[in-house]
This record gives sequence, structure tokens and C-alpha cells, in this order.
Amino acid sequence: MKIVKCLLLALSLTTITLPIFAAELKLATLAPQGTTLYNSLKAAADEITVKTGGKVTVKLFGGGVQGDEKDVVRKMRYGQLSGAALTGNGLGLIEPEIRVLELPFLFEDNTQVDKVYTGMKEHFKLAFDKKGYVLLGWAEVGFVKIFSNKPIAKRSDLKGMKMWMWEGDELAKAMYEAMGVTPVPLAITDVLTSLQTNLIDGVYNTELGAIGFQWQTKVSNITDLNLVNGTGAILLSKTEWNKLGAAEKTIVQQVIDQTSTKLVQQTRADNITSKTSLTQNGVNLVTPDAADVVELRKIGLDVRQQLVGKLYSQQTLDKVLSLLK
Repeated sequence: MKIVKCLLLALSLTTITLPIFAAELKLATLAPQGTTLYNSLKAAADEITVKTGGKVTVKLFGGGVQGDEKDVVRKMRYGQLSGAALTGNGLGLIEPEIRVLELPFLFEDNTQVDKVYTGMKEHFKLAFDKKGYVLLGWAEVGFVKIFSNKPIAKRSDLKGMKMWMWEGDELAKAMYEAMGVTPVPLAITDVLTSLQTNLIDGVYNTELGAIGFQWQTKVSNITDLNLVNGTGAILLSKTEWNKLGAAEKTIVQQVIDQTSTKLVQQTRADNITSKTSLTQNGVNLVTPDAADVVELRKIGLDVRQQLVGKLYSQQTLDKVLSLLK
């Protein structure tokens, strides 16, 4: 009897010293290992584990090993993934209105980007909350350029170009229609091969992104004009979020807030460095003249109204435009 009592006492003490819960968050990103985004997320994952005393661990899947973003979003819906760092395309599969932030030629500089993102954050936090997700922080991709096998300096140069388009991307489709471009829908994992086989003539990405996916090895030109500002965000399903205790939620949010701020600044700096690297390694920098820039910017005016009622409301568009005044 004494032995049984001792065993029961030992068991009760062991139970008391164990954490109340332990949660593993499974996060996915298309960013390959070694890139700024992947490294930032990995550092955040390690910090969360340390600060929560091991109550929350983060398993990070990089380089598209969980599939394209449509696959990642599907897995999040089915509970196979807890969350992800998604580009605007993936975010738009959950909440289409987010694509208003990626309208062509909407922003002229980072000051405008910061003002709009700050002003629209609560709007989109609520929008994603209604869809069952927590918007933890922005993970901006940066200003997207056109990479192509022929120089693109004016609007007429785009006509008939076979350009990669993310499968199902309504924004890219509308933009290409306004440009006179022939869209070629592909998963992002098929882009490099398609450049190699000349299935496509060009792609769109940031300088850093193009290098990360090695696309710059198959194109010879980059148009030095900001096409869109590629948005991105770190989402977590509310189901997974609600498994965390109050203290753990606070820690995760604080770590992601700090990571997001640093990530945006680092990504912007890396895009500048990547642009220099591209030109030093033989990619031709094409600079449109002032008149051609004006003509190209008209594309943005056409597209923004065309997508009202399809991706976003007039009210949301007006709110974004008011922040730019």
C-alpha cells in the first residue's frame, strides 16, 4: 500500500510540472531556404519556442514543399497546415479584397505603401477573421518588375508577349488584358522549366524573388518600373490560434510583429542589392522614358475599375485611394 501511495504521489507531482499544453504550428512558405523570408521565419520560429518555454513549437516548410499556394490554402482549410506566409495571390484565395493592394501602378514609393498598409491593416484583420484566419503580420514581397526575353520599354512592346500568370489569378488576368499580353497560366513551380523551353517569354517578380527562384538565369531583360507592390502576410487559422493560451498568443503576436517590421525593411534593402547583382551579371536594365511611363500607368486606371465588384468593393477601393491623397 505504501508503494502504491508513493507511485501516486510521484505521478501527481510529475503531472503538475508538465506544461498545461503543447502546440506545434505547421507553417508553409514558397520562399526557398536561405532567402530573407525563410530565414526570418525560421528565426521567429526559434524565438517563439524559447519564449514560450517549449509550449509552442513551429515547424517550417519552405521552398514550396507543401505545393503551390493554392495547395497550401487547401491544406490550411483541412487542418493539415496551421498557417502560412502567403503572397497576394494566396491571400486572395481566402479574401479576394486583399488584391486591391496589388493594383498595377497604385504606389509610387514605399512611403505610400506604408501609409496604405497601416491604414488598411484593421480592415483586413477583420476581413480575414470573418474567413477563419488571424492576420498576424505583413510580409511584403516588394515592388514587382517585368523580366523578359526582349526589352520592354513601352506599352506596345508588351503586345503578344507570352507572360506567366499564376493559375486562377483574376488580377493578373485583368492586367494582362489591358496590356495586350497573352497569359500563360502556370503553377509557380513550373515557371523555370517554361522559361527554359520558351513556353513563356517573360515573368513578373521582385529582383530578390527572381534570384531566389533562379528565373534570372533564363531572361535577359528587366524593366526598371514598379509594376505592382507585391503584398504578403503571415496567416494562422483561428482553430490553431485558439489552441494557444493567452500568454502564448501574446508572445507569438509580439514575435511576428517584430519579425514583420524587420522583414519589410530587410526585403526592401535586399531588392536594391539584388537589382545591382542582376545588372552586374548580365541582365539588361531597360528604363522607359517619361512619356512611355505615363502611357503604361494608364493600365492601372483601366484595371482598378474593371475589378470593382469582382475582387473588391468600390468602398474598399475608395478607402485605399483616399489614403494616397
